Amino acid sequence: MIRAFLLASAFFVATPALAQAGAVPQQEATPAQQGNQAQPATSGDAVASIVDTEFPAYDQNHDGQLDKSEFSRWMVALKDQELKATGKSLAPAEVTAWADGAFVTADADKSTSISKPELIAYLSGGAG
Repeated sequence: MIRAFLLASAFFVATPALAQAGAVPQQEATPAQQGNQAQPATSGDAVASIVDTEFPAYDQNHDGQLDKSEFSRWMVALKDQELKATGKSLAPAEVTAWADGAFVTADADKSTSISKPELIAYLSGGAG
């Protein structure tokens, strides 16, 4: 659910650019032109952009990795946003248990820390 919320947020951020791209009528591209056309950002690109922007705020020791505490702080913040947006609630212990499970799933290499690529894969649905 958090992945869906993050992707929805990324889509919301990308909507003005997508609207501008579709606002101008385009002629059908010839096969030679099709290879040169710019492609719209994928949801994975949007997730990567968000991670690049937000990662430094949660990487408190600036080691380029998120330990369990740093990761959990970020995931709990995202979960809180999701719960507020949906009008649902969870007990704090349930949120903590969810964040702990998310850490185990996101830590694909089992190094006890989460790298940017691991976080992007997790939030994009590539892990777990």
